[in-house]
Amino acid sequence: MTAKLTGLLRRDLALAYRQKAELMQPLIFFLIVISLFPLGVGPGPQTLQKIGPGVIWVAVLLSSLLGMERLFRDDFNDGWLEQMMLSGLPLSLVVLIKVAAHWLTCILPLLLVSPLLALFLNLTPPMYQALLLSLLLGTPLLSLVGATGVALTLGLQRGGVLLSLLLLPLLVPLLIFATSAVDAAALQLSYNGQLAIIGALFLLALALTPLATAHALRVSQN
Repeated sequence: MTAKLTGLLRRDLALAYRQKAELMQPLIFFLIVISLFPLGVGPGPQTLQKIGPGVIWVAVLLSSLLGMERLFRDDFNDGWLEQMMLSGLPLSLVVLIKVAAHWLTCILPLLLVSPLLALFLNLTPPMYQALLLSLLLGTPLLSLVGATGVALTLGLQRGGVLLSLLLLPLLVPLLIFATSAVDAAALQLSYNGQLAIIGALFLLALALTPLATAHALRVSQN
């Protein structure tokens, strides 16, 4: 089974890198959104430092939603998803593989360019460290919850709009705790509590969302 799951991960990564235009959309959108904020609020270093963590997190949320809709779309349209349901592999594990592939191809590049953007927004090293830790813990949670939303809207026309309406309210607590961690770092306070809450939310999502997503995918096939 391990070899089959590894093969699925390699397949999803290969398919993602073949669609380079779609693969680059979240990263380009992320860079554009963050570049526009200094033009809108002014280039003052103190202002940028104050809003920087929230700007980066909001940009990550919106950029990930941009690439989220295709998580199961192509597999649903060409019948591959139905074949996976009949293959005997646990569908929840297939979901985890696809979520991992989405994180590696759509969200990891955002994290890799975040040091440059942190300098652009005048974040101090402690603030960036807290931001990076919150992103490493929070973005997998974002992918897991997003997969459930995608599965629920899979068979709908214009499901992207509905997906945003479903997911953004659910992700508000993540945004609050993540930005709170960076604010605490800016004041040289401990932010372990905020990271612990984000980690707990991630573990809860890791336990529940693959099962919920698998059930939603089965319903979408009926």
